Amino acid sequence: MPTELNEFLKLSYSELEELNLKAKEQRRKRVPVEQIREERLKYLAEEKRIKAVTVLFSDLEGRLHMLDYDKKFLIKSWDNLTFDGSSIRGFTAQKESDLRLGMDWGSFYWAPADIFGAGKVMVFGEVIDKDGTPYAADMRAVLKSYAEEQFKTNGYTLNAANEVEGFLFNGVDAEQNYYKTQGFEYVSTGGYYHSLPGDTLRLFIDTAAEVQRAMGFENEKDHPEVAPSQFEINFGYADVVTAADQIQLYKLICRQVATKMGLTACFLPKPVVGVNGSGMHTNVSVSKGGKNLFWDPQGEEKVSTFAWEFVDRILSTGNDTCLAFNASVNAYRRLDPHFEAPNQIKVSAVDRGSMVRIPLGNERSSRLEVRSVGPDANPYMVMVSVFKTGLEGAIADIPNLRQASRYLPDNIYDAITDFKNSEWTTKMFGQDVKDRYIELKQSAADRCPRVLGTFVKTPEVQYHHAVYNQFLWNMF
Repeated sequence: MPTELNEFLKLSYSELEELNLKAKEQRRKRVPVEQIREERLKYLAEEKRIKAVTVLFSDLEGRLHMLDYDKKFLIKSWDNLTFDGSSIRGFTAQKESDLRLGMDWGSFYWAPADIFGAGKVMVFGEVIDKDGTPYAADMRAVLKSYAEEQFKTNGYTLNAANEVEGFLFNGVDAEQNYYKTQGFEYVSTGGYYHSLPGDTLRLFIDTAAEVQRAMGFENEKDHPEVAPSQFEINFGYADVVTAADQIQLYKLICRQVATKMGLTACFLPKPVVGVNGSGMHTNVSVSKGGKNLFWDPQGEEKVSTFAWEFVDRILSTGNDTCLAFNASVNAYRRLDPHFEAPNQIKVSAVDRGSMVRIPLGNERSSRLEVRSVGPDANPYMVMVSVFKTGLEGAIADIPNLRQASRYLPDNIYDAITDFKNSEWTTKMFGQDVKDRYIELKQSAADRCPRVLGTFVKTPEVQYHHAVYNQFLWNMF
């Protein structure tokens, strides 16, 4: 289709980075929402080259959804955007389906036209219930409210950065076609830190990293991971809501870039048995008045008593929260210490089989790393679980808690039971949302073998929440 007459917005990567970093700085400085909203609406009205606004939100399982609104319509109707919640898994019943999307104007992104198309900008939405309150099953809204409450009450800023690993496989829609292929095909067998310049994996990483940089991620490093055809692209610390949003954008970027290359970016935790799986190591800290509350140069491992109490609460609820951190049948294959993955509920500065690690740090970078999180977990639910547990959870009366010989569940059935029986998960999420989440996890688990065995089975791929849709679900 000829495009010569189109005058849609197409910005250079340097222009995009400048705009996105400015928006990120506004979030960091907590610029009043009214001021940002006025700026964004004025920008949309004056920028004639924008045709549509993509509003993003996530369902209860963490699957990203997107709606495109015509720009002129959105400018007039931004405060009354409705959608059918009954079509979103884990949201409303069919008989009470209408929900609203609020605009989180601060979470506004300019995206590269060559990757996402020209003439569009992105903004994260907030799901609003019929009574005007944040929707309880929208984990992003829950996380945002909790972060704002902690800042208002205690002066705490919740910070996070995530190391999200994934695999690059040959072919488009490799996961959806798994029932035909019964396997995934590597694009590279180079291994850790090794990929020749210009080969397929390196080209993918380079392209995805440039897109992230343009979208204000403030990249730190990128490289092939230990397993064949595995990758990791790291980006800087941010406030907890921005950090979780960036996880969703990271996976979207990787999938989009891969698809354009005729490939699949896969975030199954363990798509291939016999090699390292993919994790989403979640690095967290809490600051107050610009001071990192986890740092203490005189403390054990150079972290503070405040940080150690945070760790103790995470360890105390290790089994309870495991289903939030490891949200799929496939995720339990990854929890194998023989492949640098944690299965022990303990803390260590060096042992990568531990649920929590204390990385080397200084006053600026001191943090805790929760290693038991899979890349397919709902990032907003993960952040709620980590911070709410770390700040408010109870510390269990377990001798030698930090080094006790306790283990995470090795299958999703046991994880569902632990999550269901936990009083703490009810307190965190509420009984209704907790029950909905359990129902979703149980429906996938019931279609998969309880014993995982030694090879990846079709149901654990096809019923994965990032893969299945109405068509695929009805095929199996």
